[in-house]
Amino acid sequence: MKKIIGIIKEISPFRLFMLTIAGIVNAFGITLFLMPVKLYDSGISGTSMLLAQITPDVLSLSVFLIVLNIPLFLYGLKKQGGSFTISAIYTVAVYSVMAWLITDVLPVDVSIASPLAGTDLLLCALFGGVISGIGSGLAIRFGGAMDGIEVMAVIFAKRLGLSVGSFVMVYNVILYILCGVVIHSWILPLYSIVTYGAALKTVDYIVDGLQREKAAMIITARPDAIKKELMAQFGCGMTLIKAVGGYSGEERTVLYFVVNRFQVMKMKDTVQKIDPLAYITLTEVADIFSVNQDKT
Repeated sequence: MKKIIGIIKEISPFRLFMLTIAGIVNAFGITLFLMPVKLYDSGISGTSMLLAQITPDVLSLSVFLIVLNIPLFLYGLKKQGGSFTISAIYTVAVYSVMAWLITDVLPVDVSIASPLAGTDLLLCALFGGVISGIGSGLAIRFGGAMDGIEVMAVIFAKRLGLSVGSFVMVYNVILYILCGVVIHSWILPLYSIVTYGAALKTVDYIVDGLQREKAAMIITARPDAIKKELMAQFGCGMTLIKAVGGYSGEERTVLYFVVNRFQVMKMKDTVQKIDPLAYITLTEVADIFSVNQDKT
């Protein structure tokens, strides 16, 4: 018990606040757009929606979210750590309580159609996916999670020879097939795939950011001239790495340089003017962290 209290104390008030916002936002996306028109979310959330639909009313979405998610988070406690587990359970609890308030307590009619998008399945699928994706993305960004299936993916994916993303995708494909079989229609499961796609892309934007940087590795025989020109043009530093050509055995220098996507063409033109034989590779960078302000 003392260990749990200690972990809870380590979670900052701001992080707790953002996890609360994440749970509330996710609940709005699910209850105001998806549930009224019987579209399905992905993962355990989607599973809970299907079970709530085919079981007695007393077994609501909120009940299944708690019953299915918490055991999965606790099972992954050793792998993910106490801080993540408590944060994830808290986020799901907020999501569950808010979903219950919207559907059963607040004066909002979500029994027949979306209060905001009516019965338009495409609008409900897109906006439900984007809004729930914002909630899930915030949960991940601030050290929690909205769905226990991702925890299971981390634990079991390698054992099954799958990546985490593939594991989650396979689970969701099976879920949507079951939804189609249970309700004897494929229209809603197919629209639910649109929801899944919109949510997945939104999560990427929230977690990794809208502005992706590009990391350039420039292999050249004229590193000093290129370094001087790039630093003058872009006003930032770079890292020089000594290297040897695998085929020629000649010494080369690799310049590691980060630019935004609008600067890529200018960087290429500058390098090629100085050294037409330079070899450039570009990779996408989601996050950049600096321990201090010194340029290397």
